[in-house]
Amino acid sequence: MERVYADHAATTPMLPAARDAWLAQSVEVGNPSSLHASGRATRRVLEESRERIAGALQVRPSSVIFTSGGTESDNLAVKGLFWSRSESRADRVGVLAASIEHHAVLDPVQWLADHEQAKVRWIAVDPLGRIRLDSLAEALAAHASDIALCTVMWANNEVGTVQPVAAIAEVCHAAGVPFHSDAVQALGQLDLGPLTGNSAPDAITITSHKIGGPFGIGALIADPALALSPLLHGGGQEREVRSGTFDAAAAAGFAVAVEHAVSHQAQHAAELTALRDALIAGLRERVPGAVINGDTDDRLPGNVHVSFPGCEGDALLMLLDAAGIDCSTGSACTAGLPEPSHVLLAMGVAENNARSSLRFSFGRTSQADDVVRILDCLPAAVERAQRAGTRR
Repeated sequence: MERVYADHAATTPMLPAARDAWLAQSVEVGNPSSLHASGRATRRVLEESRERIAGALQVRPSSVIFTSGGTESDNLAVKGLFWSRSESRADRVGVLAASIEHHAVLDPVQWLADHEQAKVRWIAVDPLGRIRLDSLAEALAAHASDIALCTVMWANNEVGTVQPVAAIAEVCHAAGVPFHSDAVQALGQLDLGPLTGNSAPDAITITSHKIGGPFGIGALIADPALALSPLLHGGGQEREVRSGTFDAAAAAGFAVAVEHAVSHQAQHAAELTALRDALIAGLRERVPGAVINGDTDDRLPGNVHVSFPGCEGDALLMLLDAAGIDCSTGSACTAGLPEPSHVLLAMGVAENNARSSLRFSFGRTSQADDVVRILDCLPAAVERAQRAGTRR
């Protein structure tokens, strides 16, 4: 029997069309910065891929800055904005960031605090994982002139809660503060709407492998007027913001994946929502003690994040793994020691419940039978994990 793959939020299979585009270009030779015919041909593929991504997202091609993926894009946005804005005015060292960000944002923000004397103000969230707009507005009203940037993810990678991005953008722009949003989980599942104007972030992070493209490439979609200091120095590629020779084959596959993500978004979201809601309904019926985390309505279509009180999430994950089901825990591991999810703790979830959580995430290859198999395996796995917990 095939395994059930319910960890699409971590990565998802490549689309056949993206794989075909990637493979077709991978046999060609030429550095896109070279001036000879082979180099020009490779450059053409890179620029056509940029234009296709820009067209799908309805932004200018010059807005698309290729990177190695989501982590680099987040670092470029956070550090690049901070350095640029603080260089123009020495006292502009404030950073506003949501307390539930992915570590690709959390860690560079904390690095700026530790090494660049940034004054970080963490924006609180409510029990559903939604940013407290009043806290953001208060911070902007009190400190706008000193703030280099604000960063809030579009949708949370763990609990799936979708943030009021348009409202955040509007209050940031009213205060004259650039706004970055990590949209890695949102692209393809949510209608992002126009990515220009007062209700749009100034910069968003996307990555290829979350939407059916190849690994190793992503982009920061940034207003060309937005000043960014580079992380990498070298050949001056990508508006002199991201030096390095880019993989044209990966860019070709990425472009196909972005176009597919945007054009199929509504249908994809409907299919994922049906699977998500079926799993939630089944959990409530067959595992009555299970607690659904995050906003049950305004959440990613493919996300089910649930706590099983009395269980250790890692133990439950391994029991499901043995039963042929791939999912993930709501925790991270540091130095081999399990740590509760910072997202759940920020939402006010008790530490023992935070340790008992799993995330099931669906994608393009998910089927109704996957939900059936998860529900068939879960009750016994939860019971066994709870028994193991009581023996400690």
